[in-house]
Amino acid sequence: MYPLAVRHYRRYCARWKLREVDGLTLGGSRAFAAAYAREHRCGRAAAARMSRSALRAWSIALARLGRSVPPWTTPATGPVLLPLVKEYVDYRRSHAGVSGATIKRDIEVGNSFLQFLYQRRRRLPDVRLTDVDDFVSHLGRRLTTRTVAARCSALRMFFRFLRSIGRVRGDLASSVQGPKVPFCDRPPKTLTKQELHRLLASIPRGHSSGRRAFAVLLLMISYGLGAAEVSALDLDNVDWRAHTIRVRRPKTGSTTLLPLSPAVARAVVAYLRRGRPPTATSRAIFVQRAMPHLRMSPSAVRHCVRDRARAAGVRGGIGAHVLRHTHAGLQIEGGASAKVVGDILGHRDPSSTSVYVRVALGRLRALSLPVPR
Repeated sequence: MYPLAVRHYRRYCARWKLREVDGLTLGGSRAFAAAYAREHRCGRAAAARMSRSALRAWSIALARLGRSVPPWTTPATGPVLLPLVKEYVDYRRSHAGVSGATIKRDIEVGNSFLQFLYQRRRRLPDVRLTDVDDFVSHLGRRLTTRTVAARCSALRMFFRFLRSIGRVRGDLASSVQGPKVPFCDRPPKTLTKQELHRLLASIPRGHSSGRRAFAVLLLMISYGLGAAEVSALDLDNVDWRAHTIRVRRPKTGSTTLLPLSPAVARAVVAYLRRGRPPTATSRAIFVQRAMPHLRMSPSAVRHCVRDRARAAGVRGGIGAHVLRHTHAGLQIEGGASAKVVGDILGHRDPSSTSVYVRVALGRLRALSLPVPR
């Protein structure tokens, strides 16, 4: 299929007197797909998928042969940081050890608040509590209650930093009042053992995608891993002689050494031997099937979970975190302490694990008092 697509592309370049190498980009593949769809009167979406995969593979092959090819995509540019926000982000990265997602939220909150003040023609040293209240109200008109509460927490951090460097007067952080969000208003969604068995049994392991999906889901069920943790697994994280697997927590940067169960080991080996592309150069365990076989992203892991759950007919739409909740609930249901479960899940705060106690309904029923007559 790829050689046929490349031949069509070369004829397209010759007809329009284009340099073949210049079109080996994502934009060039889209232009070729549109021309091919018009000429052959076929679906543009199918032509786009065909041309994107074929031209991407050809670009990688030429690069491996030493040819100079343009970058497939334009490097994404990060958000424009105001000088004060950049100073704040540098401080958070060097002293607070926060995750990338938290940094992204800090940037958004810092930029949006400073722009809000600029629109009001208010200097930062002259900021008032009414400005803060109006900013929170502005957030509440377009965001959910839980999101506004998270933004208010980030705003408090920003004000503490501004006060430490003398850019604001007084303690504005303690005056930021966000909306009240009920803590653990309902138990996390989990699956039953029967649903887990049905989910795993529905995966066809006769081809590469099925072997990858089975290994991914079994890892998440067995160890309560999140999508980002599965994505971050490298070949060097597995010690086959010691029968251990080292899991890195992207949110905290910590690592956890876990025993490698025989079932998980067999699933991973089956994928590595008969599912993982032999031409992949990445050290990641799970890689994309399409060239250049990059690391499987957390988003792709979530899509894998949702697709397999839909195919198995599991009730409701489930995400990757449902498997994490299910693992924790089954561990506590089986008698494991919340401390042990928290260590496996990588929780630093015991309160983060306490929510899973509510999932162990069997043990909770045993603690209930009889209803008086």
